[in-house]
Amino acid sequence: MLGQLHPAGWPRLFSVALIIAMTIAANGNSEEPEIKLWPDGLPESSRPAREPKTDAPKKVDPERIKRVVDPTLTVMKAPADKANGAACVVFPGGGYQLLAWQKEGIELGKWFNEQGVTAIIVKYRVPRRGPKNFHVEPFQDGIRAIRMTRHHSKEWGIDPNRVGVAGFSAGGHLALVTAMHYDKPPYEGLDIIDRQNARPDFCCGIYAAYLGDNYKDNLAELGSLMKVTKDTPPTFLAVTMDDTWRGVQSGQLLKLYKEAGIPVEAHIYSAGGHGYGLRSDKRKPISGWPNRLGDWLEFSGFYKAR
Repeated sequence: MLGQLHPAGWPRLFSVALIIAMTIAANGNSEEPEIKLWPDGLPESSRPAREPKTDAPKKVDPERIKRVVDPTLTVMKAPADKANGAACVVFPGGGYQLLAWQKEGIELGKWFNEQGVTAIIVKYRVPRRGPKNFHVEPFQDGIRAIRMTRHHSKEWGIDPNRVGVAGFSAGGHLALVTAMHYDKPPYEGLDIIDRQNARPDFCCGIYAAYLGDNYKDNLAELGSLMKVTKDTPPTFLAVTMDDTWRGVQSGQLLKLYKEAGIPVEAHIYSAGGHGYGLRSDKRKPISGWPNRLGDWLEFSGFYKAR
């Protein structure tokens, strides 16, 4: 009869339950679903990834993801008692060679959740698909991630008019490029998701790298990708002066924002280096950058419905 289970079926039921439990444990919290960015295949213009040099299994490093061929989103919803409707698409750094997944992805997502912001962590394609224009495939993933976030905004409890981007290092570069060039999509629209607006409502670049010409960080100049127009979203920057010339480059960006009349806030600290995420030395001023970001988001009105 319906609803009855023969005793012989218990071992099979237990096995299925065990597999489900192991899958949840392997992929993290079951409330943080991972969604494919391109369920019907990558854009035709995408360059293929290099094949690994060896097929031998490698030790899994939970801190770093070294190869992504099928990009995904990890959705970290803000707790119901804190959620304010804002969302941020997060790009971990890693030189466009890997993803510092925990330090610059999941941990920032948890911080955003504490602020009532839903975080969407992007597992974009790495390593680089070529020696030149190596931001292009991640740029495709970034634009798609923003559109997908808006496509699912009702389901995820998000205000589609308060969707920002944030990133560290290469991810900071990707956030800025996405905010500055959202109107030049790097792929042909594939489906209904690509009808969504790709413009971020705000941008946060934390120790953003590759701002110089030809992606150089050791020169006091900006590259051709750094363009600010009247439609560029409000931006927050945090960096240090002992991080090669990235502090100077971020300072140079301020002139472009001022000329375009776009709200911007930059915190250029004296010391702190690079790659600290939210784990910076508490003895150094840079450790307070998350508080400044929270202040800026609140003051700018992104925590409140418009």
